[in-house]
Amino acid sequence: MVQVVFLHPDLGIGGAERLVVDAAVALMSRGCSVQIWTAHYDPQHCFSETLSPDLPVVSACIPVLRLARHRKKVLFYCHFPDQLLTQRRSLLKRLYRVPIDHLEELTTGMADRIVVNSKFTAGVFKQTFPNLAEIHTDVLYPSLNFASFDVEVEEDLTGLVPEGRRVLFLSINRYERKKNLLLALQALAALRDSISSRQWDQVHLVMAGGYDERVDENVQHYGELRSLAASLGLEEHVTFLRSFSDRQKVALLQSSTCVLYTPSNEHFGIVPVEAMYTRCPVIAVSSGGPLESVAHEETGFLCDPTPESFSEAMGRFLTDAGLKQRMGQAGRDRVIDRFSLQAFTDQLHRHILSLTD
Repeated sequence: MVQVVFLHPDLGIGGAERLVVDAAVALMSRGCSVQIWTAHYDPQHCFSETLSPDLPVVSACIPVLRLARHRKKVLFYCHFPDQLLTQRRSLLKRLYRVPIDHLEELTTGMADRIVVNSKFTAGVFKQTFPNLAEIHTDVLYPSLNFASFDVEVEEDLTGLVPEGRRVLFLSINRYERKKNLLLALQALAALRDSISSRQWDQVHLVMAGGYDERVDENVQHYGELRSLAASLGLEEHVTFLRSFSDRQKVALLQSSTCVLYTPSNEHFGIVPVEAMYTRCPVIAVSSGGPLESVAHEETGFLCDPTPESFSEAMGRFLTDAGLKQRMGQAGRDRVIDRFSLQAFTDQLHRHILSLTD
């Protein structure tokens, strides 16, 4: 039996964590013995699939595996270079990161095989790690476990969406500034100013975000977003939802007119794929991973990261009654064709087996 250990620093509820869980489930379905090792795990802040496995709480790195008594084969799945996820506002922080950045490149190069989550990330990988430019990186797109979304969810959205708001826009992202969630609120305000009061009475936005009280930025940015909504006069048309359940997410996706996906240069982004599978079109920034997942004017709209561009696309769903249905079905077909769990499992399993030959 092939034994596989996943190493991930914090098994919360972000896109990278969703990917790790799906990959683990996929390999278990192929008869692999799987463990997930993590430096932090909170049963109150996790994906439901992780509630049953035994998760060792440890930290490790590639050199440790290379120096082990029985050398382990290492498959490194690059979600995005760590050094690009760290802000360096002070000179001290920049100096502190110099050796860490060098170590990241050195240790990454020690992996036996490297895969990335998108063509966009493949390009960023080569730019960020010039000494690894000759290493071949295969693209392994994240996938969906369709069974998690092929359920009839009768989740009561009362209290989240006021009665009569038939045009529901949905934002799903962690409460982090780099996710540019301000754009969703600014676009909603721009939409209000471009439509009739009768149309506006039918519009609502749910801001559903991953939220961890341990993270200062989550707490601060949540407050910033609520303040912006109040200053724009949007409070009655916006619901803020923190750390929602899987059932709530599926219910919201199934009920929404469209998802607003606001990050720029997102390495992949699983939310647009989840939305399209549930027949919910996507309005996303025209950069990064969404360029590979969303088909412009077919399964959604790829827009400039401006309130005007987003609000124009949002307005299309108010003037074209059949747009959601047409784009929704096209999106589902696209996900089934390109991002199925079966395709992901086959490719990942081949990589694992190639390292055990």
